[in-house]
Amino acid sequence: MNRSLLAAVLIFTLLCAPAIAAPDPQLGAVEASLEMSFPKVQVERIRATPITGIYELLMPNGEILYFSPQSRHLFFGEIWSSDGHNLTRDSKAELMTAKIDMFPLDKAIKIGNGPNLVIEVVDPDCPFCREGSAFFAGRNDVTRYIFLLPLERLHPKATEKARYVLSAEDPILAYEEAMGGYFDDEPIPEYKDNGLLDEHLAIAKKVGLNGTPKYWINGQFVSGNNLQAIEKLLTKKVK
Repeated sequence: MNRSLLAAVLIFTLLCAPAIAAPDPQLGAVEASLEMSFPKVQVERIRATPITGIYELLMPNGEILYFSPQSRHLFFGEIWSSDGHNLTRDSKAELMTAKIDMFPLDKAIKIGNGPNLVIEVVDPDCPFCREGSAFFAGRNDVTRYIFLLPLERLHPKATEKARYVLSAEDPILAYEEAMGGYFDDEPIPEYKDNGLLDEHLAIAKKVGLNGTPKYWINGQFVSGNNLQAIEKLLTKKVK
């Protein structure tokens, strides 16, 4: 059997498969086959997919791979249903939703006191993060807990801005100024680094985040600046 790791994107179109796979009694045998075929691959969970003979693997870094025990191939990519539904994205959202308790809210920048709980992971120089911040700004129906994840490879000045924001005497004001672009042209004021950004970075690594923006809206995970999806999840009204 060919045991090579296929470095091509696998996209399945499901013509007649159900959206949720039934429990598979063969998972023990699948795990044994995976260990025999790829002894160095460590997984946190194995479960069946809607495609017979293809199994979903949850990796320690939060990524999802697929395994065929019959052909002993390992795949990466996405599974789509015939109606255009991305089942891989659903699995990732489910996994990320379960990680909400990994955020220590006392370490976040808290803005607002509304009934809808929002956790944001953002980069102060990310244009999509800024758009999301503007969406939430001024709303009275949200309580926001903001964690910073500067992506220095994309935004070289973001790390310094994030350190300043989290170390500032008024983090809310500093955050709003940074997200509003004030420090794009103006120098960052002097500050004493309190080390909070390092804690935010460690939290993001533990959760398995490497991009922004990411949101948890009333416990439900939303990846990217999908404002329409976010609005639908803001279901609690101000009394």
